[in-house]
Amino acid sequence: MSFADHIRACNAYNPDEFLPLVAEAGRIGWLRRDNAAALTRFTDVFAVEPDCVRLVAPGDIDSVSAAVDDVAEALVADKLVPKWRNETFDVMPRWGDPVVFRLDRGAVPFFGVKAYGVHLNGYRRIDGELHLWIGRRAADKRVAPNKLDNIVAGGIGNGHGIKATLLKEGEEEAAIPPSLTQRAVPVGAVSYRMRTELGVRDDVLFTYDIELPDDFTPHNTDGEIARFELMPASGVIERVRRTRDFKFNVNLIILDFALRHGLIGVDEPEYIEIATGLHRPLD
Repeated sequence: MSFADHIRACNAYNPDEFLPLVAEAGRIGWLRRDNAAALTRFTDVFAVEPDCVRLVAPGDIDSVSAAVDDVAEALVADKLVPKWRNETFDVMPRWGDPVVFRLDRGAVPFFGVKAYGVHLNGYRRIDGELHLWIGRRAADKRVAPNKLDNIVAGGIGNGHGIKATLLKEGEEEAAIPPSLTQRAVPVGAVSYRMRTELGVRDDVLFTYDIELPDDFTPHNTDGEIARFELMPASGVIERVRRTRDFKFNVNLIILDFALRHGLIGVDEPEYIEIATGLHRPLD
């Protein structure tokens, strides 16, 4: 295990296995070829062609969303996508573009649409040494149960912006009052594309840092985190180097934190691979 192994794992993706999902606005997703074949019977919504899959459902955002929703319901019945999470994501070619339609979060990997989230590094300094608040994910989480996580992380659902998501997740996941979360500093974004059992995750994670006061202890309110622990940052980074204890994408967020805070230096043999591998080109 190495730092770069985590980056490679999050970018394990063979483009030959996928077809672009396109709309009038441009490419909006990546469909694994067998997933594309499963859409051939929905001719009023998708046109499956040799080199792409086209979204052909007419109408406004609500009409197209409803049409795709009907397809997703059929895919759930066919056990091609998991039970829905009753949370929708905006589908668009790039962040800030006009929304093409809204898609249930459970179906996002099947269609390979780009998903966006926020991650917060909560840290303290004890006797001059950086420490990170680390959460342990609940055992009943669908994704990465029992794995270690950032103090706060969450997907940006329909109708929520980046900052609104950060404030909401801060309250739900770690009981951080909004007045405190407001102090968080935006420090960039991490991106990756990885093949999954359901299709592909094409994710962009907006990252924030916050130095938390000594008298603050996080506690979870939504049942998603079992407990929190304040760990020396040096130990967290070494754990990333040696293990798979953290949720797959959290490794990338921690590596980004380590680079920015000088905890991984230029003398690290994998420095260039880490520095360049955290930011996949947004093609």
